[in-house]
Amino acid sequence: MRAPDPSTVRLAGPWTHRDVSANGIRLHVAEAGSGPMVLLLHGFAEFWWTWHHQLRSLAEAGFHVVAADLRGYGDSDKPPRGYDAWTLAGDVAGLVRAMGQRQAHLVGHAWGGMLAWTAAALHPRVVASVSVLGGAHPLALRSAIARSAVRRKGSQARAMGHLLRFQTPVSPERGLVKDEAAAVETLLRAWSGDEWRDTADFAVTARTFRNAMLVPGVAHSALEYYRWAFRAQFRGEGRRFTEAIDVRPSMPVLQLHGSADPCVLPSTARDSAPWLGPRSRFETLRDIGHYPHLEEPGRSTEAIVDFLRAT
Repeated sequence: MRAPDPSTVRLAGPWTHRDVSANGIRLHVAEAGSGPMVLLLHGFAEFWWTWHHQLRSLAEAGFHVVAADLRGYGDSDKPPRGYDAWTLAGDVAGLVRAMGQRQAHLVGHAWGGMLAWTAAALHPRVVASVSVLGGAHPLALRSAIARSAVRRKGSQARAMGHLLRFQTPVSPERGLVKDEAAAVETLLRAWSGDEWRDTADFAVTARTFRNAMLVPGVAHSALEYYRWAFRAQFRGEGRRFTEAIDVRPSMPVLQLHGSADPCVLPSTARDSAPWLGPRSRFETLRDIGHYPHLEEPGRSTEAIVDFLRAT
């Protein structure tokens, strides 16, 4: 299959596409609605379209919704460096300001959730609230992996085994794009709840994510997130990062987690309690896997809207 042009990820819908210059790079966003700004941050092997349900429903609920392609993904720039958490958090803060806003509500899935938590610690003035779907605080996740490093069945270390596989050069990139990015669908299926993975909606999502992974540069950029996160643990920058984000945020945090999430275990998500701000919430979606916003978009959006309105 011929690699698609990045413009193929600018899918049509009730939203507007545009490019925004922030933190020294060009970021592609899809936006809809008007009102308080809600910035949606996707996870690994996704892109802005993962929020297509929320773009519609949050806009209808009275918010200015912005779904971004993170650095290296979709139609955003794919520079050779800048995949450390410091720079990525700067991308988020810079994007909020570039959109002409003083603050935004951050909503992130998995990696996007950790990035939202990081931005709240490093750039608190631009963050009104944090909502995390299928994710945990970076320090909670690191601690859970370390405690279960013996890789017992059902442990967080075992659940994040792909983190180690992604550390080698070249081979993981080839694996991600092989057979028209079949590995993306394999991960999506493994991490999803039982009910959703057998639906037509799952098939459309898998096909869309696979196509986005084939955009030149995306596979390498996506893996660089994992490589920095792992290697920083053995460097001084990792210690400085830990100290910088080990703070209780001043803004409320919503955690929305699937009870059947096999990637970020529910127990790991609950271990994020030390990093919850005032009026925070933890809500569990029964029998849902790693993708609440896709598996149960109605219930997920309702929880987010209730939280944002209360905030």
